[in-house]
Amino acid sequence: MASDEASLRALEGLMNEFFNSCTTNERKREIEQQLGAFGQQSGAWRHCFYFMSQTQNEYVMMYCLTVLENIVNKLWMGILGHDKMEIRTSLINFLMERHKVVAPYIRNKICKVIVDIGRIDWPHFYPDFFTNILQLIQQPETASLGLMMLQTTSEEMACPREDLSVARKQELHRLLLEQVPTVLSLLSGLLEQVLEKSSHMVTTATPPPSPNHDDSSNSSWNSSPMNSGSIISGMFQVSDKENIRPLPSLDLDSEHMSAQALQCLNHLFSWIPLSSVITPSLLITIFKFASFGCDPNSQGSPSSLSNFGSHNGSCKTTNLGILAMCCINEVMSKSCVPADFEEYLYRMFQQTFQLLQRLTKEPPSGAYGNKLAELDEMYIDKFTEFLRLFVSVHLRRFESNSQFPVVDFLALLFKYTFKQPQQEGYYACLDVWMVFLDFLHNLTKGRNADGNSTVAKYKDALTTLMSEIVRKLQFRYNQAQLEELDDEALDDDVRSPLPAHAVRQKSPLTPHSIRLPDHSEETEWQHFLRQCLEVVAKIAELLPEEAFRTLYPPFQEYLDVYLGLDQYIVSEANGRRLNITAENECRRLHCTLRDLGSMLQAIGRLAEHFIGEMFPQRLQDALSLVERLCQATMYGTKLKLYDVHTAIPTVLRPDFIEVHAQSLAALHAYCHWLSQFYHLTKQTNQQQEKFASIVSTIADASTPLLKTQCPDKVTLSAAHLFLSLVTTVRPSFLMALPSVQTMFTSVSHGAVTTLPTEVQLLVYRALSHIFILPWPVVGDNEQEWEARSSSHVNFLKELTKEYRGMKDMPGLSQDKNMQERAKPEIRRTLMVVCDLAESVAGEVMKTRQICYQSLQESVHTTLATLPVYIHQPDVVEDMMSFFLALFQSLRVQMGVSLTERIIQTFMNMFTREQLAETILHESSAGSRVIEKFLKILQLLVEEPGSAFKTFIPSIVSLCMDQVYPIIAERTIPDIKSVLFELLHHLLAHNWRFFFRSSVLDSMQSGTETVENQQQFSAIMLAFGQSFMQPDITIFKQNLEALESLNSKLKLYQKAIFKSSLLFQFLNVLLQVLVHRSHDLLREEIAIAAYNMASVDFDVFFTTFLPQFLAGCEGLDQTQKAILAQNFKMDKDLPSFTQSIHRFVNDLRYYRLCNSSLPEGTIKF
Repeated sequence: MASDEASLRALEGLMNEFFNSCTTNERKREIEQQLGAFGQQSGAWRHCFYFMSQTQNEYVMMYCLTVLENIVNKLWMGILGHDKMEIRTSLINFLMERHKVVAPYIRNKICKVIVDIGRIDWPHFYPDFFTNILQLIQQPETASLGLMMLQTTSEEMACPREDLSVARKQELHRLLLEQVPTVLSLLSGLLEQVLEKSSHMVTTATPPPSPNHDDSSNSSWNSSPMNSGSIISGMFQVSDKENIRPLPSLDLDSEHMSAQALQCLNHLFSWIPLSSVITPSLLITIFKFASFGCDPNSQGSPSSLSNFGSHNGSCKTTNLGILAMCCINEVMSKSCVPADFEEYLYRMFQQTFQLLQRLTKEPPSGAYGNKLAELDEMYIDKFTEFLRLFVSVHLRRFESNSQFPVVDFLALLFKYTFKQPQQEGYYACLDVWMVFLDFLHNLTKGRNADGNSTVAKYKDALTTLMSEIVRKLQFRYNQAQLEELDDEALDDDVRSPLPAHAVRQKSPLTPHSIRLPDHSEETEWQHFLRQCLEVVAKIAELLPEEAFRTLYPPFQEYLDVYLGLDQYIVSEANGRRLNITAENECRRLHCTLRDLGSMLQAIGRLAEHFIGEMFPQRLQDALSLVERLCQATMYGTKLKLYDVHTAIPTVLRPDFIEVHAQSLAALHAYCHWLSQFYHLTKQTNQQQEKFASIVSTIADASTPLLKTQCPDKVTLSAAHLFLSLVTTVRPSFLMALPSVQTMFTSVSHGAVTTLPTEVQLLVYRALSHIFILPWPVVGDNEQEWEARSSSHVNFLKELTKEYRGMKDMPGLSQDKNMQERAKPEIRRTLMVVCDLAESVAGEVMKTRQICYQSLQESVHTTLATLPVYIHQPDVVEDMMSFFLALFQSLRVQMGVSLTERIIQTFMNMFTREQLAETILHESSAGSRVIEKFLKILQLLVEEPGSAFKTFIPSIVSLCMDQVYPIIAERTIPDIKSVLFELLHHLLAHNWRFFFRSSVLDSMQSGTETVENQQQFSAIMLAFGQSFMQPDITIFKQNLEALESLNSKLKLYQKAIFKSSLLFQFLNVLLQVLVHRSHDLLREEIAIAAYNMASVDFDVFFTTFLPQFLAGCEGLDQTQKAILAQNFKMDKDLPSFTQSIHRFVNDLRYYRLCNSSLPEGTIKF
């Protein structure tokens, strides 16, 4: 005993030293080694129990429990039966004696170790494991401990770790399911007892149909055929006073008990078959606890929920509401269809209605404030998540039943939405409305009469929602809240140049016409506005006329103010000045300008409702609107209000810039309508002057802004508008407009070279497309192709003049300084010509012919200049981008001869040494050069004709002999991805390069000839090698590639694959499953293994599987035999994949068992 006492004191000293902040890492490693050595001793568990019983040191207790946990999980099979009994009994006794005095984490750890024992021994060697838990729950003094054990059991046994065989996992699952009805009944009873013992128990309360309705409004419900004897009889007949009775007052023990019970339910609901066990009564009980979150006087931190054993008073009833909502959401997220489904639905609707009423109840007369702002934020989040699930899963069932006041529910949801204290909560509510709007939209598809009548039923509700959203986004009504939204900071410091509506106005005729930002690149204000306008736009799809009537009046009002500002501008010696100086007037102007910008975006989102089949009937409205937008853009361009001096320039100047940019962007959104209007004027010979006037105004309003003196945002919007006019509308007289001619002249003299790169590219593309895109409603003989082609050639010659001259520049190849001076012009020109080549992809043949004719000299210049800059990856990357664009867009126009010359130049230049230098270059540009080169080769191997087939051997050799050896063992995922994609397409499009004989020939001859066998095997081995590397993206890509080749070309059935590769691939795939290195792809791997095995199941079962098991280390012969025997010889996909997963799980389990048994127990 003295020895144990001394050991305990030594252990306490070590643990205290280890956790002392002054202890060095080296000393900590020494202590870890000592502690590890002690834990590995035979019989260490006896010392652990002595230490636990004699110490107050929590570090020592936790260490001892960790040793015991390791024994249970890793060494249990090698321990004698009576020792197991002693360990289990000692743990239970310690827990029962000390659970109220030890720290919660110590108590939880003991529970975990006991459950681990039950996980292995219940019911065979530990028959009363679960019975003991149920008994603990039923005794008031141990109920909390029993609930902790129950939750731990659910967590550890419902989805156990891999240290159990599949048979044991299935047994545990079955045993637990047998206990579920008893457990749910016990938990339900416990929760009901908590409510009943409360002194101010709330009787079952059900809500009226609307928070604003009194009892007399329910006469329609009294005459309902479902009223008599129905479960919803009186559901909506209860007075408002009953609905708001005070919640029960819970003592601290009841709060802790309830919280634990709800946590248990939440975890149980995550895995049990809810449809067979959930009852309306249990649901109502949980909803009653959910109502605790509606009480603003009960706040608490959810983090306290993990410390139920310590009665520190931190657990408040609000947390019960949060836990209850978690349970409800778990139920809602499942496809739960109970036996009494009708009652389940009714109760769900009733309780939802009641909670919404509580949350949205107005404060007493004369009181101020928002109840939601006083509630726990997490509770609000959980409740909103519940509403989203409720609307998406169940509302469609209620909506068709006239017995349910769905409109009143929407009224409550409306109040809940606009009472949200946080923006994120408001956005989440808008998502709920979007789900409802999607439901209505689906009803109206195909001109469904019932769907249209349903929309009409909710017309007032949707119009009210839209009006309130539009009101909320206006500074006139909501300035204080909106000013708090940041409108400067961006995730990537790139301001979104286009409003939300522009994203949906990209021309289908010009897929590359606009580079649009994604929604991550937006400010808080832009995000808020987009969220609001998305809902408005969705409502507009259902009620377009109501949307227009809602948006147009404020737009008209704000626009009139804006268009009247010129009367307040005075000219002074130092420039123009806005003669509005009073603080109140400036504030009103600021709000008006911000709201005008928002209304312009909203009006832009309506553009789609004026085109297509709605074009004729809404022609005059659209024409008036477009003319107003033209007036606004022209006004902004002429006055340039952002250059005017104001009383508060830091506020008003950004407002003027925003309005001008948004007016241009809104007009851009109507270019599709303008295109349709152009077709109409051509077909009817009417309103041609009006159309010409609009086009002229757009050109006059946009082209003067394409210069350095204008703000970037305005310039970018103007460039997009002008490009859309050129590519979408395509008026034949555009080039004759004076403003466009002036722009050509200024661009030819380099006027735009100082503008942002994106604007330059948009301008060059627009001017190029004026010459090469076909005019609509004009025959080919009237297109004036010859004159336009000549003009385009001259335009490109002017743009690339300096660059083309470098081809003949003396000394460029030797003079390093000259090369450096030439780089900026080379890169700028390559960027322009690359963009022009990309922009004609998908256009008509004549357009691409003219484009290539104009780019031809630049192609030869680039080819000649490439060797000069071969050692400078940044320049070579630009050149490869240009060539890639040419091959993607103008491959046919380039012809075979030039293509061969380009590819041969690449092959000669990219030697293995040069490839290594480029790939391993310190900058990422080198890798991108090789990626683009490989993408060019991919385009060649995909060509269906025979023109480029002569390159196939060279491409295979380049890939496998030069590129692959450099990257095989290196972490260069981007190049690997492109290389393997190239190899995949090379095989898919050039199968006859390897297998010349047809399937019929092979069947007739009985043999299969393989051409270029060495190269084919090398490619397959490269794919196989990638499965042994950690990159899961490459793994998935290559697995899909092999599966695709097998699906289309029967890869796995080829004789060469079956004879020399099949077993290797199967072995690698099974090893990957066993090592769990790519567990995210376990299903895909199992399916691939099935497809490979299905080539010859008999060979798989009789030859491959025994060979694989023979090579498996860490198993004895008996275990291998069991694994082989348990692998069912089913040949259907579901059964086979199930067998694969069982095989892998049990193999890992046996290895784990063997590695943890005492030495000598098993003979390997």
